Amino acid sequence: MAEAEKTLPAPDMDTAPYWEHAREGRLSLQRCQACGHYLFPPRPICPRCRSGDVPWTTLSGRGVVYSYAIMHDFFVKGFEPPYVIAQVDLEEQAGLRLITNIVGCDVGAVRIGMPVEVTFERRTEEISVPLFRPRA
Repeated sequence: MAEAEKTLPAPDMDTAPYWEHAREGRLSLQRCQACGHYLFPPRPICPRCRSGDVPWTTLSGRGVVYSYAIMHDFFVKGFEPPYVIAQVDLEEQAGLRLITNIVGCDVGAVRIGMPVEVTFERRTEEISVPLFRPRA
C-alpha cells in the first residue's frame, strides 16, 4: 500500500516567514527588539511589552523534549503509527515550546528531557516542516 500524502500547512500573512525560513532549512521565530521575548505563535505585537518591533530571528534549533505521546492509531493523514508527537522546549527561552514530531529514533527511545535538534522534512517545493531528532 502506498504511503498517504501528509497534510500540508497553510501559510498565511502571519506565518509565511516561518515557512519560508523552514524551506531554507532555518528554524525562525519572532523576537521582540524591546524586551527580547520570543513570540510563538507569530503576531504583530509583543504580548509582554506591546512593542511592534518583532523581526524574525534564526534559532539554534536545539531543545529538549518537554512532553510527548506515542500515537498508535491513524489520526492524521500520512502518518503511519506508531509515531511521536512532542512538545519541545527550545533552548532560547524558558517555556518556548513547539509541537512537533520526534524522528530518527525508535518511538520507545523518546524520553522527557531528551536533547533534540531540528531537522526538516521537505513535503513540496514550497513547504518544509521542522521536526526534531535526538542530538548526538
